[in-house]
Amino acid sequence: MILPIVAYGHPTLRKVATDIRPDYPGLTELIDNMYETMYYAEGVGLAAPQVNHGIRLFIIDATPYEEDKPELKGFKKIFINPHIVEESGDEMAFNEGCLSIPQIREDVVRKSKIRIQYQDRDFKSYDEEYEGVLARIIQHEYDHLEAKLFVDRISPLKKMLLKKRLNDITSGNIEVSYKMIFPGKKKKVKVK
Repeated sequence: MILPIVAYGHPTLRKVATDIRPDYPGLTELIDNMYETMYYAEGVGLAAPQVNHGIRLFIIDATPYEEDKPELKGFKKIFINPHIVEESGDEMAFNEGCLSIPQIREDVVRKSKIRIQYQDRDFKSYDEEYEGVLARIIQHEYDHLEAKLFVDRISPLKKMLLKKRLNDITSGNIEVSYKMIFPGKKKKVKVK
């Protein structure tokens, strides 16, 4: 089932997500629905807070980057209760967008390497390192669990220049091709 994605300004996006246990109700269905939603919206990652669940869960599928980075072919992963324990390497800028902030993209500077501890769908624990584009995707989705958005990482001037567009997103004055919940509207909206 395709879930509505919460838009910029929604309170769930500004709450730090909480760890979950294996008995979290409907977890398997939520993960499956998140993948279906992410693919429908043409994303490469989706965090549970973006579908109005304040839990520490995100999914990624880096396959869209495989043309430039063949090693990303088929890279699809579920991160439950993730915690980044180290960020290192050079800082690198990369143009980012977000399904909760449609039609806005900006260069964001992040560290090039990370070490993350997480659990998979079966709650098996991992401690892994990632770099480059994978580190970037993971950091972006991880930020959602920490109540941060990519626009929080751009300069105050750039954010000020985006203020009207961000307010339009919050108010639902934007056309998108997937279901969204706009904090400034009473109903979820799917346009086009």
